[in-house]
Amino acid sequence: MDDALSSRSDRAHPGDGPIRPGPSPGAGLIVDPAQAPALDRRFTFRHAYDTHPLMGLVALEALAERLQAGFQCRFMAPSTDPAVPFEHAPRPADGRTIREVFARLDEPGSWIALYDVQTEPAYRDFVWQVIADARSWLPSGERVLDVRGFIFVSAPPSVTPFHIDGENNFWMQIRGRKTIHVWDRNDPRVVADRDLERFILYRSLDAVRLDDAKRALGQAFDCGPGDGLYFPSTTPHMTVSTPDWVTEGDGVAVSIGVVFYTESTLREAHAHACNQWLRRIGWTPARPGVSRRLDAFKAPFGRLAVAAAERLRGYRPTLSFLRDANEP
Repeated sequence: MDDALSSRSDRAHPGDGPIRPGPSPGAGLIVDPAQAPALDRRFTFRHAYDTHPLMGLVALEALAERLQAGFQCRFMAPSTDPAVPFEHAPRPADGRTIREVFARLDEPGSWIALYDVQTEPAYRDFVWQVIADARSWLPSGERVLDVRGFIFVSAPPSVTPFHIDGENNFWMQIRGRKTIHVWDRNDPRVVADRDLERFILYRSLDAVRLDDAKRALGQAFDCGPGDGLYFPSTTPHMTVSTPDWVTEGDGVAVSIGVVFYTESTLREAHAHACNQWLRRIGWTPARPGVSRRLDAFKAPFGRLAVAAAERLRGYRPTLSFLRDANEP
């Protein structure tokens, strides 16, 4: 892997569709063949999207102004503590406009996220190009569902707090530098099984918190423009940007996560639902992701449990369970 991406211990809805056949990935995404990339484990890669015109600050400001009308921008108060709850607001606390936010973007601690950028046609093409460039790493014949894009723009010192997501993620550094910290998604010492199930079923992050004991279990990747990291669904992660790389006129960090579900992700989500039911009757089930065969066995029972809860108790399924409704 390129030396620009170095690892150290932490002591260290439109557009769903099948993966289409095509040539091997071009310059868009490059992985060291020694890593044997697969969707159930993380791997590093290099990309060429840092020079894409849609990723420039002028283009991102224009995008943010359009997305703000649909409440697709999020703002976080300045913080350097990755252990705080992942809470953000749809408008800046000080009432600034998008134009004012970008005019002062290099002020320490600035942080804005642009959600679901694929609702804009040009950015929809962008996120699907990323998936196209990754096609040879994705399981043959398995559908990619609900590809989305999330762009994070900030000035150090800034953090994106410790959390988990339901989607798989191609995370790419576009501008400036960040350190992304990741943990083993199968380690119950980082996120307990019950808390993982609560996230999948209810999108609750209340118990997903960073502490000193967990810090030592993670791995950190120092990233500059052109560096990327893939990690699968429910991988605990956070990002930190420190001001040591900042020079005059260059103090803004930009990263993007291109996220998606697959049929395997759906099976895991339904296996989580099955596990919660098994736990209620006194069993201690193995967490999904450990055995594909066991997940495939549990998934139909989890699907029935979700459907029954929806009919009998008014349960509203989270995004983890709705992707199959979006298949073409």
